[in-house]
Amino acid sequence: MSEALRLLLVDDEAPARARLRDLLGDIAAEVPSTVVAEAADGFAALERAQAGDLDVALIDIRMPGMDGVELARHLARLPSTPAVIFVTAFDQYAVQAFELAALDYLVKPVRATRLADALRKARRHADDAVRLEKSALAIRQNLSCLERGRILLVPVAEILYLKAEQKYVTAHTAGREYLLEESLVHLEAEFSERFLRIHRNCLVARAVVTGVERAADEGDGEAHWQVILDGTTERLPVSRRQWAQVKTLLKLAG
Repeated sequence: MSEALRLLLVDDEAPARARLRDLLGDIAAEVPSTVVAEAADGFAALERAQAGDLDVALIDIRMPGMDGVELARHLARLPSTPAVIFVTAFDQYAVQAFELAALDYLVKPVRATRLADALRKARRHADDAVRLEKSALAIRQNLSCLERGRILLVPVAEILYLKAEQKYVTAHTAGREYLLEESLVHLEAEFSERFLRIHRNCLVARAVVTGVERAADEGDGEAHWQVILDGTTERLPVSRRQWAQVKTLLKLAG
């Protein structure tokens, strides 16, 4: 690490970022730091963080588009993860923050002495390669896919279905496929309101199921069905075990 901590300030309010800059100036003699970049939302912060030259990210929690908790979870997948210090006006997220292995949690208005303590902690932990753990406490708006050394965000709202293939799960959207390093079981638990299991290896978005059709006869004399999805011409088989849930979904939709 360089002598001065390299910081990323993430807050959707410019005055809040300016306030942090002022505080950092006040404690510069005690804890030298330099603000490498600022971001007004989680998407811009994640893009900037991929450069890999940050020691600490000071992150607000309530932001439009992607909140600070989700940002921290995506940052955890970077090859070089900055230490995360949450800076927020709300204290009810503290449990989630520490579940995510955040280094500290500061409540606005932040005092200079409190900020200095947090940054000293960041310096002490700088060589430990602090990694944030995944948490199921918050439902994500985006999944992340590591592709050619970069993280791509996959909006959950755009996913038509998720299919387990060997050790990966493939997320299928209308435009393309993404390989995810997550288990289908974990995704089903987190997104149970959005996705329905139709087979042991497949979850479909409830909102895009438009109907079912009879599959080719497999010679056992029993009916076999496939779901029809809006947004794709592909038909996905329904297992006997999951058929009752699919029928219930179609009845509710009708």
